[in-house]
Amino acid sequence: MPDPVTHKLATHGAEIQYDIRGPLTTAADGDRVLVLIGSPMDASGFASLSSHFADRTVVTYDPRGVGRSVRTDGAVESTPEEHADDVRRVIEALGAGPVDLFASSGGAVNALALVAAHPELVHTLVAHEPPTAQVLPDRAAALAVCADLHETYLREGMGPAMAKFIAVTGRKGPFQDNWRDEPVPAPADFGLPAEDDGSRDDPLLGQNLRTCTGYLPDFAALGAASTHVVLAAGEESEGELAARAAAEIAARLGSAPVIFPSHHGGFLGGEFGQQGAPEEFAGALRKVLDAHR
Repeated sequence: MPDPVTHKLATHGAEIQYDIRGPLTTAADGDRVLVLIGSPMDASGFASLSSHFADRTVVTYDPRGVGRSVRTDGAVESTPEEHADDVRRVIEALGAGPVDLFASSGGAVNALALVAAHPELVHTLVAHEPPTAQVLPDRAAALAVCADLHETYLREGMGPAMAKFIAVTGRKGPFQDNWRDEPVPAPADFGLPAEDDGSRDDPLLGQNLRTCTGYLPDFAALGAASTHVVLAAGEESEGELAARAAAEIAARLGSAPVIFPSHHGGFLGGEFGQQGAPEEFAGALRKVLDAHR
């Protein structure tokens, strides 16, 4: 895989850095550019997945407020629409025509916002486990749980909030109205610090949690879009919030989610200490993209 070439792009309220691997190509050259995005995960999380697409131009980026992409507006929260506009500007800067876009987790939420507003920029979107609680049948309880995560972070810091987050994202099945009666995990259960270091700038718990989980996709715009919109979920993720959201969005668009290998981070090959099945995951992604050439 060619070494990435890093570029900078000034957007509204942020300076975005993105990486291009390989020469820019268009569909007329054989394959569209493949853009890989997450949120709040930065470009480093796609190292393993990128390595399985050495035959294509691969573009990754750091979302605003994460990694190398700094915010210049002083805001403490980012919205899916802001992230979508950043990705729009990156794609337009490439000048290579419509791209194929793989988006995971919060990146999938942001990609749905992008396609709803600018479908002409994306040929095929594979939205992998977008964690928007707004689409769930149990959305009132799910949104209350997400709000509690944010409030716990503001009140107690990263350790207690992240312990709750891990338990919430790994939970199987709907959230009940009496969710506050359930046991609260301790930071030590996950090897997390209980002490509050005083910081409140975590990209996940502070900047993106509420806006991502509270986003409601524009189903009318997505249904009318020229983009091939494919929802995806990991085979090990069945019953979890993000996988359930993928199924609900797919159903509203008249389809079913494509089941990918592994779990929510199935494309990871050791990044952040997490192991998925990147080779098998890449094969599944390639199959979906080839079906919509």
